[in-house]
Amino acid sequence: MTLYYKTHTWSSQPQISEDQINFWKHIADKTNWRIVQLPNGYFQTEYKDQDGAWQDVTRRETMDGAEAAIDGSIEHYTKKLEFVKGPKVVKTFE
Repeated sequence: MTLYYKTHTWSSQPQISEDQINFWKHIADKTNWRIVQLPNGYFQTEYKDQDGAWQDVTRRETMDGAEAAIDGSIEHYTKKLEFVKGPKVVKTFE
């Protein structure tokens, strides 16, 4: 049996593409989300991709749970966008 291993190292943070940043901005906008009710009674969260097609993300038992999942996703991608701006200074010394 032959195994192939590949490793990567970076001397700095990997560069994030402009397409990825635009996707994060798009998905961080709550107007690009919706909740649909499935035949089994569950609620499915979906986001509209940049081509206009709806992509399913999660299923929850309640409408409140589904909306909380959307809010959590938006918060997650908003934090990623803040990271793109560079390191955040939390304390300086004099």
